Amino acid sequence: MNMMQRSLVDELVDLATPILDEFGYELVDLEFKREGSDWFLRIFIDKEGGVGLDDCVSVSRELSALLEVEDIIETAYRLEVSSPGLDRPLKKPEDFERFAGEKVKVKTLDLIDPDERGYTRKTFSGTLVGLFDGRIRLQLLDKKGGEIEIALTEIGSAHLDPEF
Repeated sequence: MNMMQRSLVDELVDLATPILDEFGYELVDLEFKREGSDWFLRIFIDKEGGVGLDDCVSVSRELSALLEVEDIIETAYRLEVSSPGLDRPLKKPEDFERFAGEKVKVKTLDLIDPDERGYTRKTFSGTLVGLFDGRIRLQLLDKKGGEIEIALTEIGSAHLDPEF
């Protein structure tokens, strides 16, 4: 994503968050990207107890009206509002606290060897123990097991992993 898109995404997050907060939704993720010849604005929302179709329709209606008035997107696009799904991304520090005890998959930005097994890798699967001093703790689910810590600044992506 280039700097102009990043800036627009930041503006969109700033615009959407107060409305979502007002209606009791959490903004999980927001993407603005081109697929083929079309642009998509995808907004992923969640709330206690989960999100249904009616929630997505209501949020879509509210945000569509707001985006029409604010007119900050210069190109034609499609707005999609949905739940984050079973493989919900973990992006904020609060996510790593909230989902402690859940199975997760974490990909780091660079190759690391946090368990000092002698080989570096970027992908780790395990049970999220929690967040401690800016580091997540993960109970590995591979044959050797063990606990590792990974700094939030080292994480490229993380999500719940319902496949375990």
